Amino acid sequence: MLEWLLILGSLYIGVLLFLSWRSRKGIQSANDFMLGGAKIGLILGFMTFAATLFSTFTLMGMPDFSRVNGVGAWIFLTFSDMVMVFLILWFGFYLRKKVGKQAFQGMSALLQKCYQNKWVGYLYFAAIFIFLIPYVAIQIRGVSIFLHAAFPNFLPIWIWAVLIVVIMMIYSELGGLKAIIYADFLQGTLLLVVVWFIAFYCLNEVGGWSALFEKTQLANEQLLTAPGPRGLLTPQFLIASCIAILMIPVTQPQLSTRLVIMKDYNALKRMAVAVGTFAMLVILPTIIIGLYGSIYYAEASTAEFLGGVLLDEQSPVIASLIIIGLFAAAMSTSDSQLFAMGNEVRGLMKLKASDSLRPIRLFILFFAIAALFFSLIASDELVLLARLSFSGTAIMGPLIILGILADKPQGNFMVWMSLLGLLVFILTQLNVFPQHFGPLRMDLLLMIVLSLAAFLNYFAKRNA
Repeated sequence: MLEWLLILGSLYIGVLLFLSWRSRKGIQSANDFMLGGAKIGLILGFMTFAATLFSTFTLMGMPDFSRVNGVGAWIFLTFSDMVMVFLILWFGFYLRKKVGKQAFQGMSALLQKCYQNKWVGYLYFAAIFIFLIPYVAIQIRGVSIFLHAAFPNFLPIWIWAVLIVVIMMIYSELGGLKAIIYADFLQGTLLLVVVWFIAFYCLNEVGGWSALFEKTQLANEQLLTAPGPRGLLTPQFLIASCIAILMIPVTQPQLSTRLVIMKDYNALKRMAVAVGTFAMLVILPTIIIGLYGSIYYAEASTAEFLGGVLLDEQSPVIASLIIIGLFAAAMSTSDSQLFAMGNEVRGLMKLKASDSLRPIRLFILFFAIAALFFSLIASDELVLLARLSFSGTAIMGPLIILGILADKPQGNFMVWMSLLGLLVFILTQLNVFPQHFGPLRMDLLLMIVLSLAAFLNYFAKRNA
């Protein structure tokens, strides 16, 4: 496998260098570097959005999540992603209208303009820093664990993590966002091909669709129903998760940036539908792989299961492609988020297109080092960590939507409410506050309270 990995890996890195070189030639200003230089069309827009949305946890986290929690995992992501398509259309329209023809310098700066309040930008940035750094970290950790499993006596996990970050930073720093978008196209294609190849392999080994469910039922009947063997996939968990996923295009800057840089609204509409189709195609095979694991790897650890089904059972060529696909998925998501956070800093610092990018590059490097450090101490529950990231940033959702929809500044009430909600959510995750308040999960209760507060704020200001 090492020989094939060196051959295919060299080819992949060569393509990345070519794309970076090609993108670098078009960089004439800070906007070119941070925003890709030009409006993007349907194909690139769809693939970069999908590749950034579906990352390492799709191939590593979702199969294991399905293995231990069952088919309810399908509801966990697929239904939520389908609803998210409609939110992309709705929110994308108003966001692009709000930005207008001005240069987009991140959601932090835009919120400062909407609320006429500088602190709202810092609040939003604090929220995404707290919850996106762990999300970048799980990309790095997931691939590092996988590479260590593939070559256990070669390098320790922490060195794999450092190498991933170094390659990611060199590539993105050379070519900017446009190079990342090109790499996303390559990564999305690789991810889709690899995940379906493994799913067909699992179906063939188990004896087809019917045999898959029959053998799963014999292994553990609770895997075929919600809330699953561990009781995790309760209605409240699924509803709260759906809300968190719905808020991803609203609250996560790497995705809201892609809504803004689409060449027109018609391209955005087609992109949203294409992303929904991609979601169906990429999540379904992870359920197949997970149920296969529940049959043959029921008592195995996460690393044993993933190492077995993704490496040991595959031919050297396919195993090498899987490793490259995982590396590409981790890199495209991570550098997109780091770049988006750099653009947020640029907006908060009020830098112009003609200003030096050196401070922004330094901030991006700082974010990368922070993510690297967190990746070394994070747990292996990739899906639950991803959900935590989605839920944490979702706290800012009502604040953002209110600011984008309103025609005039909305005062300080919603800013203070969002700050309070963020603090309560963080203290809940630290077990200072309980996970439930009465019959409701705390994250679900916070979203209900903040949504009602946004409605009240909007109508109070409209009638003032």
